[in-house]
Amino acid sequence: MSTMQGDELNIFFDKLVVFGGGSRVITEWKDIPMELLMRIVCLLDDRTVIVASGVCSGWRDAICLGLTHLSLSWCTNNMNNLVLSLAPKFTNLRVLNLRQKDKPLLDDNAVETIANNCHDLEDLDLSKSFKLGDQSLYALARGCPELTKLNISGCSGFSDRGLKFLSSYCRKLKVLNLCGCVKAATDKALKSIGYNCRQLESINLGWCEGVGDVGVMSLAYGCPGLHAIDLCGCVFITDESVIALANNCVHLRSLGLYYCQNITDRAMYALAHSRVKNRHEVLWESVKTRYEEEGLMNLNISQCTALTPPAVQALCDSFPALHTCPGRHSLIISGCLNLTSVHCACRAVAPYSRFAQV
Repeated sequence: MSTMQGDELNIFFDKLVVFGGGSRVITEWKDIPMELLMRIVCLLDDRTVIVASGVCSGWRDAICLGLTHLSLSWCTNNMNNLVLSLAPKFTNLRVLNLRQKDKPLLDDNAVETIANNCHDLEDLDLSKSFKLGDQSLYALARGCPELTKLNISGCSGFSDRGLKFLSSYCRKLKVLNLCGCVKAATDKALKSIGYNCRQLESINLGWCEGVGDVGVMSLAYGCPGLHAIDLCGCVFITDESVIALANNCVHLRSLGLYYCQNITDRAMYALAHSRVKNRHEVLWESVKTRYEEEGLMNLNISQCTALTPPAVQALCDSFPALHTCPGRHSLIISGCLNLTSVHCACRAVAPYSRFAQV
């Protein structure tokens, strides 16, 4: 519909009929019922939706009331002013993408406006908002307690004080991306997250150099439902972090340890042993899903040069979903030249598969 032009729109108006107690012909866009309008809006891109909200007061009210998902990532110049204008209108938003590309566009006043108006917000992407400070986190904490997914990767202006405050109010967080938040993602902040955000399932701490064993262990003990944790570039963590995750996070499916050069065989054997332990724990369950049975499915140990082939092979044998074969790399070992002999279960199965085909 967004491609219709001039006469085509007039033809559409003439043919559009809504059947009720009697029939009436819709001759103007403003006469379209809200239900039909929202169906139309669902087919439009976000930029067109914003334009449509200005067609008439009826459209504005309907779209403002019914719109729940919005992305402004396409906006490259005036995103801050656009947010200041739209947030007070689109108060029922649940998903908002404000990801920036080449340059930071958002100021704290825009996030404050969102927090003051969009109290049902569940999913917010503020990645690469370099100009934002703790003021934004304070506002979100007070105004958006329903947040379950927050991406603030690359937001270098946040501190651990702001992140601690956020975690004490937004306790429903399940997915949190803190990649590159060097000042915010510290052990103090992670202790607070582990204490307050018990439903957390996924966290990205990539290249957060202030993260140590204390913080990761706090997450492992406080968030047993963790499915994924990225610790790539967290150079100060040791085996203790991985052991805590292995022993407490039985649903762990993805673990990133790239360039964590303090990790040794002890961590690998702990993960392998957790597979055996967790397998026994789920045997009594009446309903078991394939997801639960597969265990660890993605592991990045690139540049973990202290690891030896026997330990990594033991891990590979324990988790059949970890693959080293071409096209299925879910066990990433680049930069570990001493691990080239490690192979996944596919290599053992392949000869038999070829024999069966003959």
